[in-house]
Amino acid sequence: MKSNEPLPGPSEPPAIGPRLQAQRKARNLTLAELAQVSGVSRSMLSEIERGDANPTYGTLWHLTRALGLDITSLISGASEEARAIDHQTEHSTPVIRGADGTCTLQILSPASMVSATEWYLLNFEPNGRLVSEPHAAGTIEHLHCTEGEISVTSGVSRTLLRAGETARYAADVEHGLVSTGAVGARAFLVVTFDPASRTR
Repeated sequence: MKSNEPLPGPSEPPAIGPRLQAQRKARNLTLAELAQVSGVSRSMLSEIERGDANPTYGTLWHLTRALGLDITSLISGASEEARAIDHQTEHSTPVIRGADGTCTLQILSPASMVSATEWYLLNFEPNGRLVSEPHAAGTIEHLHCTEGEISVTSGVSRTLLRAGETARYAADVEHGLVSTGAVGARAFLVVTFDPASRTR
């Protein structure tokens, strides 16, 4: 290198903000929705997207998990098609409980699909209950019972679901599930939303 040549400047930091914004918008998520599913505050998300804040590794981890990305693809801008398999261990699978604690729901769907489809593994205690208020218009639940028996109520309709059977029912009315067997029940639940209802 000649002595009068300028020294190379420091490398530019990765443009995480615009990439994060593009990934969020591609999934039709608002800042508030991404904040809710990631646990990162809305104000921090806004600052990161504008380039006014540098996220920590921990913050990036939460955001990429919520968006269904890996950190490398967000930093490098690599195509999602080149991502490795997203392997979620049992201990990292989120679990929530019904209001009375007699039913647990393992959240199996990625946060990036929250506006279209969600799926869960349900575990009922004996006489366990999961009662829900009406969801958005056009929401349908698809319940497949794998163990035990489950009484399914949707509005004024009711049916008894046994192991190996599937029920599909409206979830935009009051609906509920009750384990009727003496040993509890297990089921796989898929919730599908009407896209039109999410844009109203």
